[in-house]
Amino acid sequence: MNIIWFLLIIVSIIFAFITGRIEDFTKAMFDAGKASIEVSLYLLGIVSIWLGVTKILEDAGFVEKIAVYFRPIISKLFKNIPANHPSISSITLNMLANIFGLGNAATPMGIKAMQELQTLNSNEDKEEITFEMMLFIIINTASIQIIPFTVIGILASLGSANPTWIVLPTIVATVISALFAICIFYIFRKFAK
Repeated sequence: MNIIWFLLIIVSIIFAFITGRIEDFTKAMFDAGKASIEVSLYLLGIVSIWLGVTKILEDAGFVEKIAVYFRPIISKLFKNIPANHPSISSITLNMLANIFGLGNAATPMGIKAMQELQTLNSNEDKEEITFEMMLFIIINTASIQIIPFTVIGILASLGSANPTWIVLPTIVATVISALFAICIFYIFRKFAK
């Protein structure tokens, strides 16, 4: 990946020299650097707030109460997870973060869920992932979103007149992609046996 980035920068510099737009290139480079820092700090704030909220919810026992409502759905999807396994809470938190469009905040919970799912891995070679782990990766990657807070925040910070216009297309696209991904996974699983 480093080679690709290096080549992109070199090609950009060469074209800037050839077209005589080196000043525009330099200005664009500094503007992009500034914008990337601003977006990074903004996302860092969102992730920090969400992780703090989830820790408070976890300590207050609210996550367990939410997990009760999600347990029937998770039990239908993940049939080999025992009813009171800690991975259910981590999967629930990960799904909630994704539903609210906080994908960056969902990552630590997704990692925790995978670690907890690994404890259920009965394969001799622990390098081989289980069906539940594969399904979780698919659901996490597709990530159904109802309110994409991160995208709305980025659009608002960049001066969009109506940053919430993205909500309906996001719901439709993420639901369709999640259902399609799960169906494809089950089809491949059926033929792989």
